Amino acid sequence: MIETLFLLADLWLIFVGFFYGWLFIRRHKNYLLGLEWMVVGTSATNFLLWSLLSGGDPSSPMYTIAYFLDAFSRSFGFTLVLILGLMMVTHRYKPTLWAEIGAFVLAIAGGIFLVGLHEGGAYGVAPATFFAVTNLITSIFLFYFARRLWRAGSKGWAIATEMITLVAMLIATTYDFFPWPFDDAHRSWFYTAALATWGTQGFIYFKGYKALSERNAREDVAAAANKEGILS
Repeated sequence: MIETLFLLADLWLIFVGFFYGWLFIRRHKNYLLGLEWMVVGTSATNFLLWSLLSGGDPSSPMYTIAYFLDAFSRSFGFTLVLILGLMMVTHRYKPTLWAEIGAFVLAIAGGIFLVGLHEGGAYGVAPATFFAVTNLITSIFLFYFARRLWRAGSKGWAIATEMITLVAMLIATTYDFFPWPFDDAHRSWFYTAALATWGTQGFIYFKGYKALSERNAREDVAAAANKEGILS
């Protein structure tokens, strides 16, 4: 049973990462979120292949790739890049090309550095604490993002954003500090829950972004019509 649930959760994350990542780029021209979603999709794909083909063998090259992509997103990817990307609808932020490149270079550097600190299936206290802090900062912004959704009239997506962010905070806390005592040696139950949560995060945050983007577009049209009326 757990193998089937794990497979479904991983496939869900792969779908969300690539499909909604493509939509971020295609419909919203948001390369920060689009590329980060695709990084998550790539990470989920590698994780699935590593699990199926090598049984989670730590000597496999996919093991190193898995933890690099994990460190990439948990350091500055699904944290700094996520915040900057969401600010494009919360603050109408327009990042320069160099700002976008710089954010991803920082995430790559963070991934390379932090993966070197991973040993024996776990991170040390220092990197684990760093991940906890970046998750907390990101979560605070996501609660603000939810408040903006509520004020924009998208109350359903606002509540969904708050709930999935709380679940993701719980996952992040147990990731390094509190392993589930009932889990197996491969942490199958934990990773199944984590993959399902991360996929649902990607889905909900995209829908919330879309709702705010559409609200901004309506405001722009109304402002333009009002300006035209004044001038005429």
